[in-house]
Amino acid sequence: MAEQNCARPPSRGAPLSEADSANGPTTVASHRIAAHIREDILSGRLLPGVRIRQEEIAERLGASRLPVREALRMLESEGLVELKANSGAWVSSMDMQECDFVYRIRERIEPMALAESIPHLNSSVHDRLWSIQEEIEANEDVDRFLVLDRELHLLTYSGCEIPQLITMVTRFWNTTQHYRRAYARLTGPDRTWVINYEHRLLIEAIVRKDEIDAERCLTGHIRRTRTELTKHPELFDSTHPDSSPGGSSKVR
Repeated sequence: MAEQNCARPPSRGAPLSEADSANGPTTVASHRIAAHIREDILSGRLLPGVRIRQEEIAERLGASRLPVREALRMLESEGLVELKANSGAWVSSMDMQECDFVYRIRERIEPMALAESIPHLNSSVHDRLWSIQEEIEANEDVDRFLVLDRELHLLTYSGCEIPQLITMVTRFWNTTQHYRRAYARLTGPDRTWVINYEHRLLIEAIVRKDEIDAERCLTGHIRRTRTELTKHPELFDSTHPDSSPGGSSKVR
């Protein structure tokens, strides 16, 4: 499945057209702004707990405040942004207990989404899954791994015909993205063989259309990450190198 709302962000610093900014909160402008901020959050350029200043975004993109506010509401619904009364918008963050809870939810709903999806995945999707996995195994860059890993897993759910379930799955992937990145940087290549082994078992079960085996593989895959994260409470400390916003509140 293509990543939800994965419209390509506008070029850095390129202003939006007057027509985009003038047509109301649900116009192309709102979606472009949302895509721009989404990319910055998921890529790690904006870190958890950083304040997102509407006026800076509006000035940088040549937009009015109205589509910016609507874009932030879109991102709030995706779990990427928190809107606080009398305070503004902030990149979503969580503590270790909250992250553990979200992973426990993922252990239950993602196997369900996978089981619903498998009967509808065709050979072209199977081929793409193997292609992504081959690229993962040839890759040594953490940020590229995170992009590929997300693409692979969300593609396995692309046959699920229950929109509410897919919305929940994507939201939880969004809210845990930063912590997966921090953990991947911490562990480095030492655990890569485990991830690759689990991915291959998962894809093989999908190709066989063995829903029970696929669910079992996926549950263990998610649980392993959850248990490993609980061993590293420092990843949830705002002073950790991968958690500190460094004082920056600008969308780059």
